[in-house]
Amino acid sequence: MNYKFNQNKNCEFFPCHKMENTENFNCLFCYCPLYMLGNECGGKYKYTAGGIKDCSDCILPHIKDVGYDHIQKKMMEVIEIVRNEHLIETGEEDKIISLK
Repeated sequence: MNYKFNQNKNCEFFPCHKMENTENFNCLFCYCPLYMLGNECGGKYKYTAGGIKDCSDCILPHIKDVGYDHIQKKMMEVIEIVRNEHLIETGEEDKIISLK
């Protein structure tokens, strides 16, 4: 299961989020692929005064044995959003289906 966990202690930002046990800090999702889900991402976030999603308090993607599975499950929502946007742009709304 090495594909589910990666740690880069040589990174100048390691650990980029506060976490009690850094031995379990997973760097695999250095940039969260769920950012686009807004309040549906499942993580701990807030919005700045300028409307930018601030995920600096979120450790969900970085928790060993939890983050990877959460991201993979939520990626189906990302795929559905992108697919449906494409179908709308190409005038193929009749092909929109829910992948859930």
